[in-house]
Order: sequence, then structure tokens, then C-alpha cells
Amino acid sequence: MANRTASTAQAVHGMNPQFLIETTFRQRIYDSQYWKEQCFGLTVTGVMDKAVGLRCIGGCYGTTRRPTEFLCLVLKLLQLQPDRQMVDVLVDQPDFKYLRALALMYFRLTQPPADIYEKLEPLYADYRRLRVRDMAGALALIHMDEFVDQLLREPQVCLVTLPVLTKRITLEDAGRLPPRISPLDADDSDSDSVE
Repeated sequence: MANRTASTAQAVHGMNPQFLIETTFRQRIYDSQYWKEQCFGLTVTGVMDKAVGLRCIGGCYGTTRRPTEFLCLVLKLLQLQPDRQMVDVLVDQPDFKYLRALALMYFRLTQPPADIYEKLEPLYADYRRLRVRDMAGALALIHMDEFVDQLLREPQVCLVTLPVLTKRITLEDAGRLPPRISPLDADDSDSDSVE
């Protein structure tokens, strides 16, 4: 069971959810000590407990391309495929930033484009710091809003190739999303009405 997708899991983007992480990285995760010792037999609740204890996000690092705990937990969530309501709760909870980052990564990988924009864009207002482990193994700091921006704009985050995201303007033109109003624009309209 450690390396198999849950029998109740449904296909995501037409494939087994685990296959959203490329084969080479998936194999490195399966071979890692953290996966074998900490992720075997985990439930969604266990993944949440592990995510609360995370100290950084990232993909693989070092000369041997060892996977981060964050990447291992992303794969475990893909295997378990928690229901949408639970993922929404994890994204919306304000207390544990690495748990939120994990839920955001999972959400971006598995949900339809309109839902992704609606859920992630409000988090541009989250400015908490996150540690990121780069490929050399060094730690750097980014902010949660930068991570959200990467999830919405970059083709690859934490060495995971993200599914193609339909452009926001296309979804607006199709009537699937309302036009986005920037907080800066909202402030300008308020100041105009005062004068």
C-alpha cells in the first residue's frame, strides 16, 4: 500500500494522481528513508500532523537529489486523495503555514482552473515567511504570497511540473470567473469617493 494510490481515488487530469509527479522524482521519493519510515501507512490526518512539523518546502536537493519531506507529503496526499472539503479547510486555516503550503500545492495539482484562481488569489494577502530548500540544499526565504504567485504563474514549482492552467482572462471571457479587482484598485476607488 505504501506506493499505491488508494482504491477509492479517482483519476486527476485523466491519470492516476501519483503520476502528476514525474517518474524519476516519484522513484526517489519511494527510495527515501523519510518515505519508508514516516509515510508508510499514513492517513490524511497523519499527513496533516507531519505537515505541521515541516520546516521548509522544496523539491529534491543535494548531489543525490534527495526529496524534501514536503515533496514526500505532496505525493502521499496524491495517493490518499482527500475530499475537497478537507482540502478547503487546510487551505483556509491560518495557523500552520507549511500545512497551508502543502494544501495549496495539492490543490493546484488536482483542481480545475476556475477553482484554483478563486482559492489561491485571496492568499496574495498572506505575507508569512516560508523557508525553501533549493537544489543545492541551501535554505532561502520567500513569502506565502510569492509561493501562491509561483503556483499561478510558473510551469514548475518544487521541481513538480504543474498541469497547464488556463489563463484567467480566458476564464473571465467565458463567464467562469468574475473580473479580478486588485486590492490596490479597490483602495483607489475608495479614495476617489472621499474627495
